[in-house]
Parts: sequence; structure tokens; C-alpha cells
Amino acid sequence: MAKIDQLFQKMVELGASDLHLTTGAKPLLRLHGKMTPLGDSILTPQETQSLLFEILTEKQKKEFVRDWELDCAYSLEGVGRFRVNIFMQRKGLGAVFRTIPVEILSAEKLGLPPQILNLTKEHKGLIVVTGPTGSGKSTTLAAMIDYINKNESAHILTVEDPVEFVHENQKSLVNQREVGSHTKSFANALKAALREDPDIILVGEMRDLETISLAMTAAETGHLVFGTLHTNNAAKTVDRIIDVFPQEQQAQIRVMLSESLKAVVAQGLLPTADGKGRCAAIEILVNTHAVGNLIREGKTFQIPSIMQTSSGKGMITFENNIRDLVRSGKISLETGNAFLGKKEETPEAPSRPDPLNKPTISADDKKLGLSSIANRLKKNG
Repeated sequence: MAKIDQLFQKMVELGASDLHLTTGAKPLLRLHGKMTPLGDSILTPQETQSLLFEILTEKQKKEFVRDWELDCAYSLEGVGRFRVNIFMQRKGLGAVFRTIPVEILSAEKLGLPPQILNLTKEHKGLIVVTGPTGSGKSTTLAAMIDYINKNESAHILTVEDPVEFVHENQKSLVNQREVGSHTKSFANALKAALREDPDIILVGEMRDLETISLAMTAAETGHLVFGTLHTNNAAKTVDRIIDVFPQEQQAQIRVMLSESLKAVVAQGLLPTADGKGRCAAIEILVNTHAVGNLIREGKTFQIPSIMQTSSGKGMITFENNIRDLVRSGKISLETGNAFLGKKEETPEAPSRPDPLNKPTISADDKKLGLSSIANRLKKNG
């Protein structure tokens, strides 16, 4: 057993999402979103290198020495899998390890809205899952791919860097390819994918123009394509995709995207009210006829208005999802307002239908923001 394995065992035992090892600092765990020291020892340069290099292959060591950073995955039997990033910093080596749960949790267990699974029933088009690093994108995508795997007879092809959740063949055939181990790049794998008869393609990260362009082409040619970006909300995701391309191509890209995009799922992770975990806040943009027209005409700034009045078409706004989380007691009022960037008493927009068919919000609630809802819950409790 490698020396670092003891840290992984402790990490999983405590339910930490990340382990940070940095020369000149104590080992740190991210527990429920907060950085927490693991012991009191300060890591020396020699200790850090010894811990990290013990779990690397010779090929990985050479790659790190060449590039001064490395992405890979590490498995510890009986404990779990970990996504690894090793880098150089001012005092020496540093690394971050993220837990990849062995069990792929269902959308229901993750507390995701049913609209998420409805998207998996599409047969072609582009579905983008977006959010900042650590927002649970990989976990949501794993739940969606797992649902297809269990319920559809399909060929699922994933391209990841690195492979995180492992999908065993069930009703579907699943081929998982890792950049650097099984293919040279996302772009190379996507070019080859069109000759590999996939029904579903997962692109772990749409990080450049070529990859985004190939993903859109695959979606246009009859494949259901899942991809990720690091934007903060659904509407900005559309702009991000278009802005990757040169100005002279953007009109054509708007047309392509208006036809190939099926949906955008944006999410963030928020601390639960009991302080014992985190839950996902979700926003869903569905590419309806009206949304497609806005994309084509370059009027994406109007998309949020469409989303606010389209809950019956499967759309969810962060604002309404946060209200549901506050009502149900999953998150605190303060957490909800902080996520939305609001002060507690900030006036809100006029009343609109609730996306999850909960009771509509009164005009008073709208004027007082989320605090009115919280106060009513206390009175009714």
C-alpha cells in the first residue's frame, strides 16, 4: 500500500470531496465545501514528492517533468477512485485529489428534478451541463449516462480527461476513452467517433473551438451529444459557445446551434441547512421554437425572460429552484440569497408561474424576496 493511501482512506471515511497536498502546508480536506486541516504536519518538498510520485507510472512522471502539471486518475481497491491534478507552485509540488464515488447515484438520490431524466430520452442533439469547477457536473452526467445504460439498447461512447465514473455494460454497450491513454485529444476522438457507430457521445470537456465544432457536427448528424462547459448559467452558455468562433462565422454558428442544441443544464452546489452536506441548485434551458429564434437572431439576452414563463416546457430558473430548496428546508434563506447574489430584502420581479408546480408566490413574497417564504414556513410550522 502506498503511503498516500492512508490519506485517501481518511478522506472517504470523513466524506470529503477533495484532498489538497502542498509543499509548505498541512494536508487539507474540503469537507462540505470548507477547507479543513488533516493533521498538523507541514509537508516538506521531499515528503510531497515521495507521496505523489509513488502512485505515478513512469510515463506519468515523464509527462509531469515535461509539462510541470498532470491530470490523471487513481484507483484504490475497496476505497474508491480519485481524479488527480499535480502541479508546480512557489514552494514545490502541489496536488489536488477529488473523490469519484464508486457508486453512480441515480438522479432521484441526487435530488435532481425529473426534467433531467426527460432529456435523456432525446435521440439527437446537443445537451450541455455547465457550472463552475466542483459544481457536480460529472456526477449529474454520470447519472444521466447510467440511466440510458440501464434503460436503452445503445452504443455509448465517452471521451474524458481522465475517465471518472466507470460505466459497466448493462442494456447498452459503453466504450470509455481517456485522453492521453486511449486517444491523443478530444478532437481526435470526436473525429474518430463519427466512424464508430455511437448513439450517444459524452465529451468530458468542450474546451476549444475544434472540440465544440465537432460536438455540434456530431449532434447535427443524428447523435445525442453530452458536453460540459464552465459557465455560470444557461443563457451565458449559449453566448460562450458562439463567442468561441471568429466573428465572421458567428451568424452561421447561431443557425447551427439553434437547430442542434436540445438543452442546457446549469448547476451549483450549496451547503445544506443542517451543515452535513451539499445539494444541487439547478437551472434548465430547453431549446424551444422561441429560444431557437432568439439564438438565431442574436437576442440571447432575452432568453432569461422566456425561461421565467416556460416551466410547462421543462424549463427551470435558478431563482425558482432556490425557492423550492428554501421551502423544503434543504438550504437556508441566507445560502439561497447568497447564491442568487441578493440581499435578504431585495425586491424581485413580478409574480410568475412556479416551474415545479408548487403553489404560486404571492405579490408580498415577491416584494420581500425569499425571506417572506422563510417567515411563512416558520409560522405554519
